[in-house]
Amino acid sequence: MDAFYASVEQRDNPELKGKPIAVGGNRERGVVAAASYEARKYGVKSAMPSTIAARRCPELIFVKPRFDRYREISHIIREVFYEYTDLVEPLSLDEAYLDVTKNKIGLNSATIIAKEIKQKILERTGLTSSAGISYCKFLAKTASDVKKPNGIFTILPSEADEFLRKMPISQFHGIGKATAEKMKTAGIFTGSDLRKKSLEDLSRRYGKVGKYYYNICRGTDNRPVVPDRERKSISAERTFDHNMMRLEEISQELHRIAVITFDRYNDHESKGRTVTIKVKYGDFRQVTRSHSFIEPVELLDELIQAVDDLTDQSLIREEGIRLLGVGISNFQKNEPPSGPTQLTLDY
Repeated sequence: MDAFYASVEQRDNPELKGKPIAVGGNRERGVVAAASYEARKYGVKSAMPSTIAARRCPELIFVKPRFDRYREISHIIREVFYEYTDLVEPLSLDEAYLDVTKNKIGLNSATIIAKEIKQKILERTGLTSSAGISYCKFLAKTASDVKKPNGIFTILPSEADEFLRKMPISQFHGIGKATAEKMKTAGIFTGSDLRKKSLEDLSRRYGKVGKYYYNICRGTDNRPVVPDRERKSISAERTFDHNMMRLEEISQELHRIAVITFDRYNDHESKGRTVTIKVKYGDFRQVTRSHSFIEPVELLDELIQAVDDLTDQSLIREEGIRLLGVGISNFQKNEPPSGPTQLTLDY
């Protein structure tokens, strides 16, 4: 979906149409959960501290998130997917992989199916979406970003090799900004440059993820679309291009990561009671801190408060922090009680 949370707010409130809006936070504190395309022109983006967003766009309108509403519309969109295939793997409320190799309507063109899905989403929700079509997850994800917003792009098997060779390394899904900058210092600017590196070299430089880099620049991604995957935890993490030493900087980054985690968490049917932060130091030593609640986490503010409670000066070490993560676990399924229920009478 295109700027999903913000687009829902603009659709439900016509006064917000065409205006720069940020979902989440306010001018004094908080974190942006999503930004409209009008706001993105000013450099406002998700996971950005609200105070910075307000400075970049003085006319920015802050809107309180309504996750129940987003889930409601996400369900409508998901129903459109299931009209074509049961092989749907949600990534979040606004994104999913679909395998339409054997689809329910017998069409032999994935591009035509994508066009139909986009049209039905628009008719039923009033919202635009972007679709990427290819023979594997990596290329489909890459294609979905080529013509955003309201775009559609197909990478055929015969076109993949040339497309990947020319693609800037910063546009490869799975290669973050910090890693892309490190690759540029090693002379890797495009997919063609990446293909010149051996598997051994990439594994030495980047560890286990080196094999992933080696494969994707060749268009190799054998991951299947996995529907209804049971997850024991939901998390997000980020590796930094410099080791952090200041508590304020660490806290800000944890807030940004918490927004990403909560976005993924909202798509999960069950809710979790345990919040965990993960810290990896410059010497690769790793620690985690957790807090379990009596009731499941329901709000973004609850998650951020838990993260704040787990963050203090004792996290700082002379080696500095190179990675931070936020996770939610200890899920409880939303099932009705199996035994008899004691009823009460009002007198």
